Amino acid sequence: MLLPIAVLRGVADGTVDRAFRRWERPRVRPGGRQRTTVGVIGFTSVAVVERSDLTDADAHRAGHPSLERLLAFLDRCPDRPICRIGVELVGPDPRVALRDAVPGEGEVADIARRLERLDRSSRHGPWTHAYLAAIGERPNTPAADLAASFGRRRQPFKLDVRKLKELGLTESLRPGYRLSPRGEAVLLALTSRR
Repeated sequence: MLLPIAVLRGVADGTVDRAFRRWERPRVRPGGRQRTTVGVIGFTSVAVVERSDLTDADAHRAGHPSLERLLAFLDRCPDRPICRIGVELVGPDPRVALRDAVPGEGEVADIARRLERLDRSSRHGPWTHAYLAAIGERPNTPAADLAASFGRRRQPFKLDVRKLKELGLTESLRPGYRLSPRGEAVLLALTSRR
């Protein structure tokens, strides 16, 4: 579930504890979690509510300045039920700490095996080393430009980079990416093996 940065900041400081969406069926579950730019958000509840039951307090607790603005947001899809989702900040994104954890030899070998699996399962051939090298050489380069340099479209390229991010090897910037200290160490180790 996408939440605007202002709402995420409200979740982080405790002023926002709910969100509203019009969905055919709920897309999140109580107990579910999602990583965001402010940390891991937890979903505490999901309930279908009536439009007429919404209040100004609901709007403010969802990060909207007024009930009128919340209703305008929801009325973009008037034919779907309204879901009220309880949200809370669970804690920091574990990838942040992972990015700074420079791996030892054994862990580098494990990461190398995981990267090899990603390469083997790819429909477009081996990519992990080349992407790490490109991000290392061209930090802050927009994803579309990096993707074009590999003859790929932006969105599929970003999905691949997200796999590197899951391993703590890259971090997102505006624009583009950069290697984390962990990613730099892994790239150096992989390059020295070639």
